[in-house]
Amino acid sequence: MRTPKPARLSVIVAALLPHFAASPAAAQPGPGTYETLDSLFVSLAGDTVPAQYGFLWVPEKRSEPQGRMIRLGVVRFASTSPSPGPPIVYLAGGPGGSGWDAARGSRFALFMALREAGDVIALAQRGTHGSIPFLSCQQPWVYPLEQALTREAFLQSMLDWSQSCADSWRGLGVDLAAYNTVESADDLEDLRRALGVDRVSLLGISYGTHLALSFIRRHPGSVERAVLAGVEGPDQTLKLPSDVQSVLVRLDSLVRADSAASARFPDFLGSVRTVLDSLDRAAVTVNGRDPSTGQAVPLTIGRFDVQWLTAGSIGSSEILAQLPAIFDRLEAGEYSTIAPFVAASRSRSMLAMTFAMDCASGTPPGRLDRIRREAEEALLGDAVDFPLPYVCEAWPHRMPDEALWAPVRSEVPVQFVSGTLDGRTPPRNAEEVRGGFPNAGHVTLLGAGHSDDLLLSSPRLVELVLGFFQGGSPLDETIEVPFRIVLPQ
Repeated sequence: MRTPKPARLSVIVAALLPHFAASPAAAQPGPGTYETLDSLFVSLAGDTVPAQYGFLWVPEKRSEPQGRMIRLGVVRFASTSPSPGPPIVYLAGGPGGSGWDAARGSRFALFMALREAGDVIALAQRGTHGSIPFLSCQQPWVYPLEQALTREAFLQSMLDWSQSCADSWRGLGVDLAAYNTVESADDLEDLRRALGVDRVSLLGISYGTHLALSFIRRHPGSVERAVLAGVEGPDQTLKLPSDVQSVLVRLDSLVRADSAASARFPDFLGSVRTVLDSLDRAAVTVNGRDPSTGQAVPLTIGRFDVQWLTAGSIGSSEILAQLPAIFDRLEAGEYSTIAPFVAASRSRSMLAMTFAMDCASGTPPGRLDRIRREAEEALLGDAVDFPLPYVCEAWPHRMPDEALWAPVRSEVPVQFVSGTLDGRTPPRNAEEVRGGFPNAGHVTLLGAGHSDDLLLSSPRLVELVLGFFQGGSPLDETIEVPFRIVLPQ
């Protein structure tokens, strides 16, 4: 290990993020090589803190240890405790989220607070921003603005785009099938060894909990404790339409319990049905604006547009609070309300890593059958998952082993965290996984959605997570977080 003098952040970025190119295996550092560089870490808000950047070399594919090596990015924030516990490794969601980006953004303050328990480490998982290769697709997926989004046309468009992106990375010698949760879990073990510690603690959110559970299964002696927020169990990669429907039903109940909201929106679920039925009969064309050129263009909105947009935002409590007002306007024919969002959704930059990881995790046949049955009754169908799993045929991926779907069983202390308005990783996910963890607790956040809500929505939650990493027992607790239906001005 080498520790150079402090360097500017721009120097680190320049060193870490050049375009990935194939290179002979003989010219690459060996597996487990870990280089460090001291510098200042700068958050998006302008906060600065000393940090150590690490560059960990791991095999792209462990079944070929003499093959290509890839490099993972690590940022380590030193503990402020005089007697720190094991390092806390943050595992981002997605898949495709980067610990580097999370540390720079809204979770910076949380990471700084957790330093009271131990060093905090933001990991750029293989294929994400901060690692090499960073598996971004060169061209965004684009769908014509003048055509309504339908399942069939959407899938064909996504298959064509997927094939193009996969081919471009294959041409660079990248084995996309090596980007899976098993390899990523073994990356974590290599990181633990490189850090020179007996155990690490884990802070995982969403897909990061899926990765954490794989690590606990594969390397049980390497984990001190774990906080898993928004749980995605081994067999829970694809979301259940019934969970999304439950959030809509719960939102309807919250509207009815609010006198002002219920007077303004007397039948939220009825409005959703009316809008979807109307669009099923005929798509609507409105004046839109091409987000890439800024020019005025006709924009056609169909039923699946609304289903997909709504399902994609189902984890955001901020958007959920506005849904009754949005569907009220749509029911009145005011589709210009959502025109900018529909237009923006028709062009998306995505990562090859996201598809390879999710396709490799797979879904048990019984759960897939359940999804198909539930989609027939749920207002949003299976839009929360679409285009998975149907697009997987275009992505090289490691075929899932049924053993990977089995429950994880461990004595590791775990604190589960769930939000009652989270349709992507609902509380029942955590309860299912909890069956394999006798030393676990479950914090339920009333009124919380997905993402930041699961970590930042309450000072009590931050206090509880810090106390747990400092050696406290896992707790069963219910915390109410602010949530209020937004009324039109």
